[in-house]
Amino acid sequence: MTHAKSLLLTILAACAFGSMAQAQSARSTAAAPPKDLTGLAVATFAGGCFWSVEETFEELRGVRAAVSGYAGGSVKSPSYEQVSGEATGHAEAVQVYYDPKQISYQKLLNVFFLGAHDPTTLNRQGPDAGPQYRSVAFYRTPQEKQLIEATIKQVNASKHYAQPVVTQVTAFTQFWPAEDYHQGYYRLHLRDNPYLQHVSVPKVEKFRKAFPGELKASNVL
Repeated sequence: MTHAKSLLLTILAACAFGSMAQAQSARSTAAAPPKDLTGLAVATFAGGCFWSVEETFEELRGVRAAVSGYAGGSVKSPSYEQVSGEATGHAEAVQVYYDPKQISYQKLLNVFFLGAHDPTTLNRQGPDAGPQYRSVAFYRTPQEKQLIEATIKQVNASKHYAQPVVTQVTAFTQFWPAEDYHQGYYRLHLRDNPYLQHVSVPKVEKFRKAFPGELKASNVL
């Protein structure tokens, strides 16, 4: 591959690639937090660019909504530009609102570690590099922490990946929803964003094949 072609692929394969004006002109209600949280539980994960991670959890039966945002940092209400500048300590994250009667926290962990991203790459997911793309499983209770740690041990023991899991196990503190144009981005720009086509779509399709029995009826292959 020539240097020019390699550079072009790098430019196309960036989570921030796309028309900002075009993105801001579109809105999605699919990724909005539920107004009524009665009977719902909440989980937060970071696994690289949130566009595909949000879509992955959104497709799970029992998930009411998945919202893109920022977690794990020290700055209040950070912007995408601030997080991308690596100065806030945040990771691109997804907050998942789910019905525990339909899907368990353990199932969410299975999807996160085996279908939503590669948990073995440090501060990187595919072409996206930097601490904002690190893998993090945020826990809200001691029980969730135990489940996360047990799942990591199981994944490592299974040799599912050639390298060990490097996912951070971190106490949840605060989640800041990302700007409107990031919400539901995968579905809104699937046809016009090269990054989605070349990077995100293969991830989502891999997840669908790995968890066919967990998909909402509208997402079944």
